[in-house]
Amino acid sequence: MRVTEKGQVTIPKNVRSNLGIETGSEVEFVLRDGEAVLRLVEPSRDEVEREVQVLVDHLRRKQGSMSLGDMSGEEFYRLLRD
Repeated sequence: MRVTEKGQVTIPKNVRSNLGIETGSEVEFVLRDGEAVLRLVEPSRDEVEREVQVLVDHLRRKQGSMSLGDMSGEEFYRLLRD
């Protein structure tokens, strides 16, 4: 694997898949015994709650603009929270 002038490398697909790395994922390198270990950084609970709140706010703004079948909006939001 070749390092670019900017210090970038491409993480192989099998490594991304095994670590659960997707577009937008945060990773870090940890130095251990002269080696660099790549690891996925899990978002904090606060970050996850903020992202969920952004989604809920977005869905509330769109309320009434999509069909939920027989499900009420409250039932739909409950599904998202659980």
